[in-house]
Amino acid sequence: MADTYFIQAMRDGLADAMREDERVVLFGEDADRSVMGSTRGLVEEFGKPRVWNMPLSEATMVGVGVGAAASGLRPVIDLMVSSFFYITMDQLGNQAAKLRYMSGGQVSLPVVYFAATGGAGSAAAQHSESPHPSFIQLAGLKVVLPSNAADARGLMLSAVRDDNPVVYLQEASLGGTKGPVPEGDTAVPLSRAAIARSGSDVTVVAVGRTVRMALEAAKRLEAEGVSVEIIDPRTLYPWDKETVLDSVGRTGRLVALDTARHSCGFAAEVVATVCTEAFDALHGQPVRLSPPDVPMPFSPQLEKHISVDVDKVEAAIRRSLETKR
Repeated sequence: MADTYFIQAMRDGLADAMREDERVVLFGEDADRSVMGSTRGLVEEFGKPRVWNMPLSEATMVGVGVGAAASGLRPVIDLMVSSFFYITMDQLGNQAAKLRYMSGGQVSLPVVYFAATGGAGSAAAQHSESPHPSFIQLAGLKVVLPSNAADARGLMLSAVRDDNPVVYLQEASLGGTKGPVPEGDTAVPLSRAAIARSGSDVTVVAVGRTVRMALEAAKRLEAEGVSVEIIDPRTLYPWDKETVLDSVGRTGRLVALDTARHSCGFAAEVVATVCTEAFDALHGQPVRLSPPDVPMPFSPQLEKHISVDVDKVEAAIRRSLETKR
């Protein structure tokens, strides 16, 4: 097991899938140059017939993915930045997400769309979105968001193997972080959460980069005798609610963290599910922590002000412990 950069681990998962199945092809903007590192070296290993540089037209690329998948290939589409998905919503929402359903299963769409997501330091509003709730709402897409290098590799491999369209989101701020990645077949099952830390006093459901924040906050609180359990869903749709409900059944408290804006975010879905399906298990009101409903500012000070951080996570956990039903 070797320490690997997050972005390299994601790229390695894609390379594993391409070695495993010659039907896997890559379409991307500057896919051969790999500005962000997620496809580096793939054109040298697999050649241009399987690694395609595409014009700067995200709608075209998403549509090409639908056609290629319906024709028997297993395309992977690199959109670079998740904000660019907004340009593609007809192809993504009306075609990729719906075609298998509308054909009664006659058309299979094994296509993966991936992009960097979230703020990464003054990238401003058009390059700092966390739009995963939009994809969950489309019905027909699977949505994954890894928080560490091992899951980055394993979820990419599983996403490419899946026969459904998958949106794979890579936290931009985690690309340069390192973590241990096992050897061999590293596939991580979709729709199965990971318990990142066991605890007994409060359940924290954290996604993407907030998992690291939750782990740091839990370490601080441990010194005061507070035991925090942290669950990383890894797949945001369909998500592993059973693991969350089981945890809340043991701890009686819930904090839900999200990188998407507060209204209608994934954290809101977690809180709603727990309140409707495990209300009697709660000892206090759930707490959700996510950025406010404003565009991401360019200003570093304002970006920090609205973003989730370790101090805010710690405060949210303390607030959950203080509340009573």
